[in-house]
Amino acid sequence: MYGRSVGVSIGGYGEMLLEALDREDEGGSAVPAPRSRLDLLRAVFYFGYKFTDDLLFNSEIEFEHAGVFDEAEVEGEVTDPGTGAVAGEAELSGEVLVEFAYVEWQARRGLGVRAGKLLLPLGLTNELHEPPAFLGARRPEVERYIIPTTWSGNGVGVVGDLGAGVSYRAYVTEGLDAAQFTAADAIRGGRQGGSRSLVTHPAFSARVDWTGAPGLLVGASAYTGESWQRAQPAARTCRPAPPSSTSTGAWSGVGSRPAHVRAGGARRGRRALGGPRRRRDPGGAGGELLGGFLEAGYDVLTRLRPGSRWSLLPYGRYEAYDTQDDVPGGAEDPAHDRRLVTAGLAVKPHPNLALKVDRQWRHDEAESGRSQWNAAVGYLF
Repeated sequence: MYGRSVGVSIGGYGEMLLEALDREDEGGSAVPAPRSRLDLLRAVFYFGYKFTDDLLFNSEIEFEHAGVFDEAEVEGEVTDPGTGAVAGEAELSGEVLVEFAYVEWQARRGLGVRAGKLLLPLGLTNELHEPPAFLGARRPEVERYIIPTTWSGNGVGVVGDLGAGVSYRAYVTEGLDAAQFTAADAIRGGRQGGSRSLVTHPAFSARVDWTGAPGLLVGASAYTGESWQRAQPAARTCRPAPPSSTSTGAWSGVGSRPAHVRAGGARRGRRALGGPRRRRDPGGAGGELLGGFLEAGYDVLTRLRPGSRWSLLPYGRYEAYDTQDDVPGGAEDPAHDRRLVTAGLAVKPHPNLALKVDRQWRHDEAESGRSQWNAAVGYLF
């Protein structure tokens, strides 16, 4: 859209993922849950319209897990694939949602205004999360739990290119809802997603990037905002100040046809809801979350077949993150202190089409990590 003239722009992306989980966890215990899953993770369709050179509309509509089935057409009992428990006679298996939708007025090169549902400008993956854009069959877990990609919200903000390779974005949006935080998924469930969002306490996010040379990106972001959007339950206690969430992150990346190297990390601290002080609660949401990753890949066909339009990228990634780095008034569960190593191969017959196979070795401090194989097909147009 940004490089086109006046008129309509249509595009999209999607990915299908096969996961084959080991029969045992790292401690040697058998895991009864299903071993293999094949999922159409998402099919996303992009629609934009450019009214004038300085006024446009952008949007993406996403169908997750092959869409949503009509409840009346689902027969028999439905079980949860993770636990085997009966979930009811009809379970909505997917989602249809607006990933972002905003209007933008570009007053001048250094200042533009956006309003609508916005992707928060955090991390390496949240704004550029199309499958051919990241290494691995699955997105980095640091940018799934510590920065819950994809993360969007209703709001308004300013964007601009200041020259000399420096760009920025700064938004005021709906905040997180702390009532939905959990130990395992951290703040992920607290995203309101722009649907009847509570804005008792808005949030502020900002990002600055420097592109020092073609393919080189260095940047940092910050997010802050109180996360308690509703009346506090009488059965819970809280620290003197309302629960809040603050985040800082830094990243760097080098990307060109032959080599791809990215490093990212984030630390998030918040004054969380705490259980009664007389007991320790290992299931409580973490007061601090911490994570980082380093990944690299190299297109070997640039050496073996110079000039080939295909790419063949061996890649690797190391991640370390803890969704309970600190638990106010509670005990940390060692199962949430995780390490993850990924090694795989991506084949790209075209820059916008990727076929990936990789192995992930999981470790946590409770020795309950379960390793797996992954295979994915991803496209962008």
